[in-house]
Amino acid sequence: MGSIQLSHVNKSFGEVQVIPDISLEINDGEFVVFVGPSGCGKSTLLRLIAGLEDTTSGTILLDGQDMTKAPPARRGLAMVFQSYALYPHMTVRDNIAFPLKMAKASKEVIDQKVEYAARTLNLSSYLDRRPRALSGGQRQRVAIGRAIVREPKAFLFDEPLSNLDAALRVNMRLEITELHQQLKTTMIYVTHDQVEAMTMADRIVVLNAGNVEQFGSPLDLYNKPANRFVAGFIGSPKMNFVDGPEAAKHNAHAIGVRPEHFKLSREQQAGAWRGKVSVAEQLGSDTFLHVQVEGLGLMTIRTDGDQTFEHGDDVYLTPDQTRIYRFDAAGKAI
Repeated sequence: MGSIQLSHVNKSFGEVQVIPDISLEINDGEFVVFVGPSGCGKSTLLRLIAGLEDTTSGTILLDGQDMTKAPPARRGLAMVFQSYALYPHMTVRDNIAFPLKMAKASKEVIDQKVEYAARTLNLSSYLDRRPRALSGGQRQRVAIGRAIVREPKAFLFDEPLSNLDAALRVNMRLEITELHQQLKTTMIYVTHDQVEAMTMADRIVVLNAGNVEQFGSPLDLYNKPANRFVAGFIGSPKMNFVDGPEAAKHNAHAIGVRPEHFKLSREQQAGAWRGKVSVAEQLGSDTFLHVQVEGLGLMTIRTDGDQTFEHGDDVYLTPDQTRIYRFDAAGKAI
């Protein structure tokens, strides 16, 4: 079991309130991602769950038991850090086995669990190497292996892929997702990368200035953002926003249109916005156009990669009327 419940959790550092008041319920076996901009409180929230930081107020329940004041060792959680935190003088085998040796497990149990973790993470042929002989992705797998052998109630990942290059990040993203499907253990994963959040999570917690802006499935957040912040944070490239008279036509303070929800033409269309291409980013399968739209400002358009545009080209953009998002003066979706 690995259910986690936060009730009115607050965290302050001196006079600075980092987490004002958060309540969340994470179900046993879920993969939940905390996502948000730098400084939004996501890593602090993870550390509160782990017991590495004390709550200022509120309660944390693990499988229904109050663990708010319990030390990290009693919580039955395993944390995987961005920095790997491996012992450089130890082999991979000894790094993975370390928590079992600290718990005074028998040699038979240690060997069995280390072999299982190594097979699961494709590390069997690296067990006698030291961390310096491994790639960044392999080191991160060793850190995960060290967590697996503890058989925790939940895994807590604090931006574990931040030190890896783009290709390795994609591979490790897939490996962690597959690991969750195999182990079926609760996982909480912190990242500032909304693409990681969208591709890995069962549910996403979008944080902003210590507050939960929305908690839901990736597609719920994408299709039904609760407010302008979530609408602008989830989705790549970001949603385009328009206020003023154009928004007023839709009885809103602001409207949003995602880059993929435009009809693009070189000829004027009814209801179209006229613009001029500032930059065309051709990515192969897609082309991203940054278009200066008359009276509305710069917008990003996603179109077919086969289409070619150049700086200065005149284009006409017709937003899909069924995919326009409307927001009130406070930024709430209407």
